[in-house]
Amino acid sequence: AELRVERRFVPESCPRAVRPGDFVRFFYLGAFPDGTRFDSFFGLGPPRGSAGSPPFFRPRVYTFFWGSTFNVFVGKGQFFSGMDQALVGMCVNFFWFVKIPPKLAYGSFFFSGVIPPNAVLLFFVLLIDLWNSEDEVFFQTYFKPEKCPRTVFLSDFIRYHYNGTFFFLTLFDSSHNRMRTYDTYVVFLWLIPGMDQGLLGIFLGEKRIITIPPFLVFLEEGDGKEIPGQASLVFFLVLLDLHNPKDGIIFLNQQVPESCERRTLFLDFLRYHYNGTLLVFLLFDSSYSRNRTYDTYVFFGYVIAGMDEGLLGFFTGEKRRIIIPPHLFFGEEGRGKIPGSAVLVFFIHVVDFHNPSDSVFFTVNYKPSNCTVLSFFGDYLKYHYNASLLFFTLLDSTHSLGKTYNIVLGSGQVVVGMDMGFFYMCVGERRTVVIPFFFGYGEDGVEGEVPGSAVLVFDIELLELVSGLPEGYMFVWNGEVSPNLFEEIVFFHDGEVLLEEFSEYIQAQVDSGKGKLAPGFDFEKIVKNMFTNQDRDGNGKVTAEEFKLKDQEAKEEHDEL
Repeated sequence: AELRVERRFVPESCPRAVRPGDFVRFFYLGAFPDGTRFDSFFGLGPPRGSAGSPPFFRPRVYTFFWGSTFNVFVGKGQFFSGMDQALVGMCVNFFWFVKIPPKLAYGSFFFSGVIPPNAVLLFFVLLIDLWNSEDEVFFQTYFKPEKCPRTVFLSDFIRYHYNGTFFFLTLFDSSHNRMRTYDTYVVFLWLIPGMDQGLLGIFLGEKRIITIPPFLVFLEEGDGKEIPGQASLVFFLVLLDLHNPKDGIIFLNQQVPESCERRTLFLDFLRYHYNGTLLVFLLFDSSYSRNRTYDTYVFFGYVIAGMDEGLLGFFTGEKRRIIIPPHLFFGEEGRGKIPGSAVLVFFIHVVDFHNPSDSVFFTVNYKPSNCTVLSFFGDYLKYHYNASLLFFTLLDSTHSLGKTYNIVLGSGQVVVGMDMGFFYMCVGERRTVVIPFFFGYGEDGVEGEVPGSAVLVFDIELLELVSGLPEGYMFVWNGEVSPNLFEEIVFFHDGEVLLEEFSEYIQAQVDSGKGKLAPGFDFEKIVKNMFTNQDRDGNGKVTAEEFKLKDQEAKEEHDEL
């Protein structure tokens, strides 16, 4: 005698229940108490795994296939009063059993030749959609990043993924299936009505559910394909990218050294590491994975315009995040792993930089008060050093070896920049020498030790200095030279001098203090070189006619000129 409603399936959540005046779309199956079906707005297939006809009140054993929905306004007399009452309070995805007495159905009337007078009607109802003409676009955020400096505004260009479903969560479209984001400007009339409203204010990386009532989208007709008429649409989307055509490059400093005397300028040469990601931190490239810095000139056109601008103003050792809009990078086409119209983020760490006009630069860290003897070309030096890259990565150290490094200044035993850094230095002095790569190991570097195009930093301490000889000399006399020098050398020989005899004589002069050899060189090599210069006919002997001192050779050459 009374209306009876039983909930056969209730979803976990019900954000909204049916109210009078709502428009609803639902499937139903109508039958009499004996199980005879009189109407249906979904197909009913044969029972699964059962013999005979099961009781109607156990519909779960049937296979359902969906047809057209029954669409009606609730509470406006478009259905008999029992169903109007039963629908109020239902939620989408509710599966209800409704028993309606005759007084709330068709009463004593014989309806359509199907329903007899005073019939009790049974309905199984599955609600799949509801909306009201006063509804607006509704959105719900179910994930939001902790930090986001910007939200979507009108005229922004965005890239997002979405799943499009009905209220009943039946999928009708998905960008994931196409494996490509949906890319669009947020401008009225560019998107389906209501979607532009739902996208405004969304954060990068935010996941949002946008529900759009049908009167804002496809109205009664649907789209003629997947979307039926009067259907509310639900979009599950995640925003992956956004920018505005007016955007420029954005710099976010992450780590700045405490002190730095110089920033990068136009035409500087930089070495830097980077991670390149999309705006949602999807990595597409990294110099770290190649274990090598990226080396380039700034504003020589070697990198894209946006990166050129982004590399200006760096300190050595600075870490910076650079955000580059697509119109300053690869544009709408993209390249490789970079999709079209993608905003790119580079995490940059500048390792070193210099300018082609740079020279060797040094700072004096300590100088003794008594600093009278200064190093010069040809001097023999003993020193300690720590060698590092500009960002303090240690390359080598004599301290770890427990011995000094010894060179003749200007003889090419070290890189040119190191020779330049040692000039006019006194014993006990400490310096920091900065050497551009073209005065160091060049573009190739030293495999496994010094990277190519690297600026080098040497912390040096001069421990010992032996004054060298004038340029071009390997041996000099400390006093007056004997006018009978050749006769002294050949005193015990027959007017000719062999290499062994010449070597013995030079050694004797050095031992007695009468002569001095160039420091830092091998004695035998010096003597052999001196002997070869005197042995003008190359027969392994020096005669009186061949023998000449260096100043005599210079005078003869001058006279000849």
